Amino acid sequence: MNIFLFGVALLMPVVSSSGKGVPETMLDMPLLLNETFDQGAGRWEPPDPEAFTILDENVNSVYAIVKDSSYKPPVRSPQNITILKDLWVSDFVLEVKLKSTTADYGHRDMCVIFGYQDPSHYYYVHFGLKADAHSNSIFLVNGEPRVSIATSRTSGTRWLDDTYHTVRIVRHVDSGTIKVYFDDMGKAAMIARDTTLKKGGFGVGSFDDTGHIDDFRDWGKKAEK
Repeated sequence: MNIFLFGVALLMPVVSSSGKGVPETMLDMPLLLNETFDQGAGRWEPPDPEAFTILDENVNSVYAIVKDSSYKPPVRSPQNITILKDLWVSDFVLEVKLKSTTADYGHRDMCVIFGYQDPSHYYYVHFGLKADAHSNSIFLVNGEPRVSIATSRTSGTRWLDDTYHTVRIVRHVDSGTIKVYFDDMGKAAMIARDTTLKKGGFGVGSFDDTGHIDDFRDWGKKAEK
């Protein structure tokens, strides 16, 4: 088997969970979270609760950013965010469906947070329409304004109106490898290598746009706070 096909095979479902077709393991890591928002968003904590709500969308519950958040982060970093309260991991595979509800402009975006330790220490992926120093990259927030750490990335993330896109992030903390996929699970859209933060929690949202979130899933190795 060639190296590319072997890598893809490692990311394929190993065992199907009963009833919903969600893999029970990914890269030999167990499923830790399958958040469909059907029971609300009680596990999530937005700094500005009024910016987020549960919406019924075609008989399906989704978590939505509905307005600009009043949250002012301590250093320059995403503003319209919500943080998962009760799960910390080291290595992980994360998948989530995201839909941007903002009109096109250069930094039209949605963001996924990982390695979250506190409001000024975490990583996030910014899926921005056009790549530049502050858009469409993997960023580290480490007690100072965010810094792009991607060694490879696309020229931009194409958001389609009224469309959910599937995001996958794969992280191995010992090597520092971070790989990010957007719709195409056979080719990484962004790659980074960093070992600054070796464990933490998750979050999702946008730098300063609106959007919808659904089917947030994580396979990983649990870590203590």
